[in-house]
Amino acid sequence: MKVTVVGSGNVGATVANVLATKGFASEVVLIDIKEGLSEGKAMDIMQTAHMLNFDTTVTGVTNDYAATAGSQVVVVTSGIPRKPGMTREQLIGTNAKIVKSVVDQILEHSPEAILIIVSNPMDAMTYLTLKDTKLPRNRIIGQGGMLDSSRFRYYLALALQEAGYPATPTDIDGMVVGGHADKTMVPLVSLATYRGIPVTQLLSDEAITKAVEATKVGGATCTKLLGTSAWYAPGAAAAALVEAIALDAKKLIPCCVYLDGEYGEKDLCIGVPVILGKNGIEKIVEVEFSEAEKAKFAESVAAAREVNSKIGEALA
Repeated sequence: MKVTVVGSGNVGATVANVLATKGFASEVVLIDIKEGLSEGKAMDIMQTAHMLNFDTTVTGVTNDYAATAGSQVVVVTSGIPRKPGMTREQLIGTNAKIVKSVVDQILEHSPEAILIIVSNPMDAMTYLTLKDTKLPRNRIIGQGGMLDSSRFRYYLALALQEAGYPATPTDIDGMVVGGHADKTMVPLVSLATYRGIPVTQLLSDEAITKAVEATKVGGATCTKLLGTSAWYAPGAAAAALVEAIALDAKKLIPCCVYLDGEYGEKDLCIGVPVILGKNGIEKIVEVEFSEAEKAKFAESVAAAREVNSKIGEALA
């Protein structure tokens, strides 16, 4: 399988590196507008091949979309990253134009590609991509829920450790739905478990609330500490989506997808659980939320629609 990663910054390079070490892709192409950046990062990754024992070929190119031809999956990370104090939504003016241009060029050379959108504000960029390309919704996937769910598991594991349980994130099942936004994402506490035991049976309401709130600002916390957006977890999350598609894994993963009646919503891209396989989105899975979660999901939907309303202005 050939995979292209658009954008060779921290997130894009991490995607390429994880894909290479996983070994299921035959070729990974890194592309960026900055002269030499993709070539240098691809070279650096390839110089680990012997040490890490992988055979994937990683190549880098500067703005040469012909080199991406025939890609089955394309990960779009292009755009400016967040800086401390910025919201994802504040990036829409710049990133909307970038993402539209990138996707148009990608599809010129790989018209059958499945697109994974990472660029922020991710829900709006996924919606923009679907509306602009008019591709079937199974081929347009926003990466947000996988990342936010991983952060939720991390914070729940910390809470369980504080409560005296030897938990790690791999012990936790937990899912985040809704928009990929600090205030409106929805960690599903009602479905979260520690080795099959509901976390509500093991943690106090105070501890759960603390984990939920930490999850919602997980990206902002990293941005404040790093001075720019996080990259290891976002990159690994995007690579995990590629892997599920490449291996036809039929994995249940929360992703940003276009809803057409599911969860009572239409004409909107937002995070919900889906089955991912070789065709991209194989099935949207509808699960029961608690009443409180339903209300929060409705708030998240309203916030996503408000950001979507600014896309036309951003492209003008």
